[in-house]
Amino acid sequence: MPDKWVLGIVQNKVINNKKVNIDKAREMIGQAAGRGAVVAVLPEMFNSPYSSELFPGYAEQYPDGETITMLSETAKAKKIYVFGGSIPEKDGDLIYNTCFVFGPDGRLLARHRKAHLFDVELTAGLTFKESDTLGRGDSITVVDTSFGRIGVGICYDIRFPEMARAAALRGAVLYVVPAAFNMITGPAHWELTIRMRAVDNQLYVAGAAPARDPGTSYVAYGHSMVADPWGKVVQSLDEKEGVMIVEIDLAELEKIRNELPLLKHRRTDLYELKEL
Repeated sequence: MPDKWVLGIVQNKVINNKKVNIDKAREMIGQAAGRGAVVAVLPEMFNSPYSSELFPGYAEQYPDGETITMLSETAKAKKIYVFGGSIPEKDGDLIYNTCFVFGPDGRLLARHRKAHLFDVELTAGLTFKESDTLGRGDSITVVDTSFGRIGVGICYDIRFPEMARAAALRGAVLYVVPAAFNMITGPAHWELTIRMRAVDNQLYVAGAAPARDPGTSYVAYGHSMVADPWGKVVQSLDEKEGVMIVEIDLAELEKIRNELPLLKHRRTDLYELKEL
């Protein structure tokens, strides 16, 4: 396993046209691979506007569906790992907010269904209830890759520290978070939360967000970013479309964990995280 490798983050602008969104994502994954990325991460709901009313019409069922097919084919064509942000996934009578993960051979490695649903009423002016449309996932997802184990959470999942900690305890060196924080929660908590999870668990945390479109009913904050195991923001984007390339340094991760061994110093005689 190499000590250093390149991560690509895609921040695409999502519109109410599935084919355009899919084609844009394919193109931007290709840009990331062309710049040396061996792992690419897309945003939450990268193929669909973030609207409960639209999720059913955009939903796909594995293994069918043009979005799922594109992710598999692009991973194989570019020979990289693709963490497919998230899309609405139909399974029986339920729809999930799901991240499909494909390996360099195009094979499905994992799928993470968002475990914590965003049901909020913010006095600042935002009400959203994912549970009106979506079912919730019931698993913690960690994916084996040639570059180390990578954990997955989707947006609201990152606010629950137990999930990232469980991934770290299962060997994750990177925690990827496809997300769509909004213009209320984004400025307040996006960078703070990413850095907290990185510091708490001494791993890299990568947040992949859609680009901002002020004309939509739900306006995403953007600002995709990566924090290192020391909690430093390695790199970030602004609100516009873009592809971000970040070097992941596993030797630096091990150095930090050895010098400040938080995970080894846990008092499991006083508290213990229940395994799922």
